[in-house]
Amino acid sequence: MNDSDRALLTELRHVLLQLHKTLIDWQRADYERVHGRLQTTQLLKVIFDDPEFAWLRTMSGLIVRIDEALEAKPPDVSDPPSRPKAASARPRHSSPDDERAEAGTGPLVAEARKLVAPETGTPYAHRYHAALQELPDVVLAHRDLVTLLKLQRPASNS
Repeated sequence: MNDSDRALLTELRHVLLQLHKTLIDWQRADYERVHGRLQTTQLLKVIFDDPEFAWLRTMSGLIVRIDEALEAKPPDVSDPPSRPKAASARPRHSSPDDERAEAGTGPLVAEARKLVAPETGTPYAHRYHAALQELPDVVLAHRDLVTLLKLQRPASNS
């Protein structure tokens, strides 16, 4: 992973963590209105096991995968793996998105894009849109995430 990919994933992680924490706090408040106050250890169990928090698990999983990508050791350059010539040949006009996909950041960025523009009718979309209507902090974190993602792949009509 090159330095620009590492910087992208670090910033993506930071923005997602802000959004994730705000959404968890919001969901926790809803949950506690019905079930009573939770201790921190109880909250962790509820986040992992309770259906009311299931909609947040995709975002949680993405953050974990970003952490794993950032912690992965770079391949040893002194002993590059041998690959057939055809497999190592790169198209002349590869885009930054092509390079990110090859490096493993492309799927992470794509998943983050799905989180900010969720498929209509899903439990995630329903709760996410409700949070956007209720919480200014979610709107701000959403804006930051959308801005970061737009910088990664400018609109094709520009």
